[in-house]
Amino acid sequence: MSDELHSVRVEAERCRGRMACLRACPTEAIRVRNGRATILEDRCIDCGECVRACPHGAIQPLTGSFTDFARFRYTIALPSPALYGQFRREILPGAILRALTRIGFDEACDLAWAGEAVSVAIDEYLAEYRGPLPLISPFCPAVVRLVQARFPALVDQLIPMDSPMEIAAREVKLRKAAEVGLRVEEIGVIYLTPCPAKIVAVEYPPRKRASYLDGAIAIADIYQPLLTALARESPQGGEGQQVRGLGLAWPVLGGQASCLRTEDTLAVGGLREVARILEDVENGKLSELQYLECHACPQGCCSGPLTVENPYFARSKILHLVSRFGREPSRDRDQIRDLYRQGYFSLPGRFPPQPFPPLDADIPRAIEKRTRMKEILEALPGIDCGACGAPTCHSFAEDVVQGRAALEDCAVLTAEQARRSRHTALA
Repeated sequence: MSDELHSVRVEAERCRGRMACLRACPTEAIRVRNGRATILEDRCIDCGECVRACPHGAIQPLTGSFTDFARFRYTIALPSPALYGQFRREILPGAILRALTRIGFDEACDLAWAGEAVSVAIDEYLAEYRGPLPLISPFCPAVVRLVQARFPALVDQLIPMDSPMEIAAREVKLRKAAEVGLRVEEIGVIYLTPCPAKIVAVEYPPRKRASYLDGAIAIADIYQPLLTALARESPQGGEGQQVRGLGLAWPVLGGQASCLRTEDTLAVGGLREVARILEDVENGKLSELQYLECHACPQGCCSGPLTVENPYFARSKILHLVSRFGREPSRDRDQIRDLYRQGYFSLPGRFPPQPFPPLDADIPRAIEKRTRMKEILEALPGIDCGACGAPTCHSFAEDVVQGRAALEDCAVLTAEQARRSRHTALA
């Protein structure tokens, strides 16, 4: 992905070189040298863990703002249902949607119904599918990128289905264009995102030429204006028009699986844990499962790095909403089945493998570098201290053979060599 957009950047003037980001990155994409962090773009999967980890706010998400969307004649906010978990329990989704129109959007639309609809479509797909199991949820862009990069043999087990945010954006944009008499391109649908990975999914939607979404704003950036707007209205107002359906559960870990008819599911949160499970799948394990729900964030989207509330509270709030409003279906199941048969939810083609780059495009040179890496690793202490500015001794050895670091950058090795030299001189 080095030639594509990434959703985070390092603001060098804020960086203090504390290495929290380096330790947090699950793909070893960060280096800290000369007191500043840098991101190896060809290893970054936009999970946003570095944004969460940095104590100085030096790593910033590249989200949009209201001024970016002034070009549209009509703007629609499409919030992740994770937004509903960011406020006190008595503040209901309907009040939050109304508050979004108070802070500058012409309209705000719920997409929980799309999660429920996609769940029905997944049920239909599982009933027809006859390939290797388990099938893997494709709705977390960071997980999709992890599969493409580290587990390319599993890309065909990613369900070829569009995400709820894309399904909802398509429907609301086409419907609103017909209602207000505007061209589709004059209507901006803006996703309110809990994580940076969704920003890349908007700019580079998987297996599609373009997204129906026109940009994304971080939930954290819109939170304070929403609080102010919510203070001016009753949180319980219009309860009869509240958001409903099982799709409300999608932002929490296990929420997708809970909407499915099959019980042969597993929900996993956090990229390191996801990677461990995918290793098992790659090794032929877990084939008794039908559906593997994977999230880059430990508690699901409600714990995304661009949210503000404690993730456990947010999860509790969303589960409360599911208990209160989730039992009544939001869409007719038979209609959704008909749409599924018409290909309404399907994505064309396949997810392409996109492995991390090799040591060298030239095979003989790559073999030479691999041999040199092995020699360097044997000389290194193997304690993964990070003092060299790389997260592990293995990644440091790769940096050395790639010219990104010098062997002398290993403080432990340099100190040991100095000690031996002094001992030799004294002898």
